[in-house]
Amino acid sequence: MPERGEGGWIPINARLALREEELSESFVRASGPGGQNVNKVSSAVRLSFDLAASPSLPPAVKERAARLAGRRLTNEGVIVIAAQQFRSLEQNRQDARERLLALLREAAVAPVYRVATRVPRSQKRQRLEVKQRRGDIKRLRGTPAAD
Repeated sequence: MPERGEGGWIPINARLALREEELSESFVRASGPGGQNVNKVSSAVRLSFDLAASPSLPPAVKERAARLAGRRLTNEGVIVIAAQQFRSLEQNRQDARERLLALLREAAVAPVYRVATRVPRSQKRQRLEVKQRRGDIKRLRGTPAAD
């Protein structure tokens, strides 16, 4: 798999990568602290990734990513991530990309399902014998029966 920047690929994990062209960014004015800067500079980033149309991801990863995205997924299948935590545009861009990649990395991990196994017959027998012994001990603690 190509490294970051090499041919425009962004690595997700050892086997998956996104093309740089699949991401689109728009810049808007951020709310919150920043003084006069907040009124002049569009430092908030809105990162969009068309999950439904992405050729880079297998269907199983897309399905898990859609479930993990929750409210960030639009009806058209686009993941939208807004980043305005930092005052600098570049830091917000990096933050938005890292959050998208973290979501995709989590989606890339296939869930491991537990395979049910049978309890061995010897273990069942042992459990019943222990139960029987315990019951016998408790029964012997009672008052003797009058004959």
